[in-house]
Amino acid sequence: MRILVWHVHGGWMDAFVRGPHEYLIPTTPARDAWGLGRGGRAWPDSAIEIDPADVVDAEVDVVVLQRTEELEEARRLLGGRDVPMVFVEHNAPRVDVPNSQHPLRDRDDLVIAHVTHWNALMWDCGSTRTTVVEHGVVDPGPIWSGTLDRLGVVINEPVRRGRVVGSDLLPRFAAAAPVDVWGIGTERLPELGFGDRVVARGDVPADPMHAALAERRAYVHPNRWTSLGLSLIEAMHMAMPVLVLATTDASRTVPAEAGAISTDVEDLVRAARVLLDDPDEARRRGAVAREAALARHALGRFTADWDDLLDDAVVRGTRRGRATGAALEGSLR
Repeated sequence: MRILVWHVHGGWMDAFVRGPHEYLIPTTPARDAWGLGRGGRAWPDSAIEIDPADVVDAEVDVVVLQRTEELEEARRLLGGRDVPMVFVEHNAPRVDVPNSQHPLRDRDDLVIAHVTHWNALMWDCGSTRTTVVEHGVVDPGPIWSGTLDRLGVVINEPVRRGRVVGSDLLPRFAAAAPVDVWGIGTERLPELGFGDRVVARGDVPADPMHAALAERRAYVHPNRWTSLGLSLIEAMHMAMPVLVLATTDASRTVPAEAGAISTDVEDLVRAARVLLDDPDEARRRGAVAREAALARHALGRFTADWDDLLDDAVVRGTRRGRATGAALEGSLR
């Protein structure tokens, strides 16, 4: 199968392009949001960069969308061809919850694939077909050592996104141990005045970041209102104990024995102190975290679920095309 898909969410794409298909990724000289291509990532050869102008002549079986504005852009690039489409909803609704109406509600020309059951529950998609394909990640292996009495967290744009990702909670964890923060835009963290115990580590490629993160005693997931973070799932794969705010879909993935999960931040800070004082207990909880992540978020399960969804989209698209053609033929008689 040949899939047209933009490189929007790098972590999600890292897993998506590991399937058994060819992935046509629009690429422009500017390498901007509409043409990032592979973005320098070590993806399989089946992740193929394509000039947007060449899409019109390319064989495309299905389009996977991640932004609403891609709907019209895909149709433009395809020259009006009717190709089956799947929209990936990465985000939880931000306004008028729980009555949030999805911008692609009440459509019969695509399916919305939510990345968590929480998102599916919170979005009102009307009559549009929906499904859930929970995250999968490339397993970095059980590399956690926890040799440093420090905590680690990965947050993109912690200043701009603020309370949504729980940036304001970091000083409370820093009272237990220094908190090292990786991710896009972390160089702006000093603007928040958190002091020298909340340390910006920058936007670092995955492999060296995982290696450094694995040296920290525990992973902190302070997100209030986002879809389940891929960095949390990666930390669990690494056999790292996790301290998780029990919001959105976190409780579906994180058992209490994997570290701690609570809406009471002080519960999590107390658990952090336990893990800092008892490395053996941290190791035990990290092993539980890895077992739970492998059970729910393994790469093989993710790609298999996507295979089923893409096959179904193509079959439905073929039936829809035949029905449209038959109706058109009938109207011409």
